[in-house]
Amino acid sequence: MAPAGEHLVYALPLRTRFRGITVREGVLCKGPVGWGDFCPFWDYDAQEALPWWRAAVEAAYRGWPAPVRDSVPVNCTVPAVDPDRARAITAAPHGCTTAKVKVAEPGQTLADDVARVEAVRDALGAGGRVRVDANGAWDVDTAVTALHALDRAGGGLEYAEQPCATVDELAAVRRRVDVRIAADESIRRADDPYLVAAREAADVAVLKVAPLGGVAACLEIAERIGMPVVVSSALESSVGLAAGVALAAALPDLPYACGLGTASMFGHDVTSNALLAVGGAVPVGRVVPDAQALALAAADPPTVRRWNDRLDAVSVLDRPSQGRHA
Repeated sequence: MAPAGEHLVYALPLRTRFRGITVREGVLCKGPVGWGDFCPFWDYDAQEALPWWRAAVEAAYRGWPAPVRDSVPVNCTVPAVDPDRARAITAAPHGCTTAKVKVAEPGQTLADDVARVEAVRDALGAGGRVRVDANGAWDVDTAVTALHALDRAGGGLEYAEQPCATVDELAAVRRRVDVRIAADESIRRADDPYLVAAREAADVAVLKVAPLGGVAACLEIAERIGMPVVVSSALESSVGLAAGVALAAALPDLPYACGLGTASMFGHDVTSNALLAVGGAVPVGRVVPDAQALALAAADPPTVRRWNDRLDAVSVLDRPSQGRHA
C-alpha cells in the first residue's frame, strides 16, 4: 500500500490533443512537507512508473533544495497543430520568447512541420528562439533532411530535441547537421543516462523530474553529465510542475529557457493559482491544490479505482523508501 496520507485522483482536460491524449490523469499525494504529483502515462508499466512515484514521495515527504533564483524562464509549447493555431499559441500573452514546436507527428508531413515552424518564427519575431521536438520519430537520414528544412524555416533553430530514438543515431545526426542536438528520452528512459555524453551524441541534456526520480536525482545527473541542462515537464499538473521549477531554481547555471510552461495546455488545473507563465517566466515555490479547483478536476469512480490500483502496484515496489516516509 501507499504511504499514509491524502491521495486525490484528478483528470484535467487538455486544450489540444497531446501525446495522443485529451485528458491528463494522475494522483496528488499529500505528506508532511507538501503535495506531490504521481502521473506516469499509461504506457509505462509499474517498474518504469516507479521513478515517478519516488519523485512524488520526495515532494511530499522530503522536500527540495534551496533555490538560487526566484523565477525560471520558460518556453511556450506548440503541439502539432495547424499554422494559424501555432501562431496564436506563440503570440498568447505569456511573454515567452522561446517556443518548442512538436514535429514528426504521425499522419503529418515535413511540409506540415515546416509550415508550423514558419508560423511560430513569424509570431516570435527575429529575436525569438525556436526549438523542435521529434520524440525520437526519425531515422538518421530523415532527421538530417528534416532538420536542414526546419532550420531554414525557423531562421536558425536553437536545438532539436530527440530527433532519433537511439544514442548512436543521435550521434550520427549530430555529426551531419549544424543544429544543436538535445537528448530527452535517451536520458530519462535509458539504463545509462550518461551514455549520450560518452558518445558525444548531444549538446543539451533535457531533464524531467518525475521520470528521473525526483529533484535530487536530477541534480546529480546535471552535475555529472557535463552539458547544459534544460528542465522540462512531463505534462504534470501545477503541483508536479513545481518540482521541475524547484530543480531549475536550484541549478547553478540555466542558459536556456525551460519547458515548464505547460500548465497553459490544460482547460483547468488542480489549483486556482496555476503555474502560468507571466513575462516569459514562472515563479519558484510550492503549489497547493484548492477545493474549488479540485472539484472541477475530480476523476470519475472507475478512473479513481484504476489509479488507486496503479498506485498500490508501484508503491509496493518501493517498500524500503516507504518505510522511511510513511
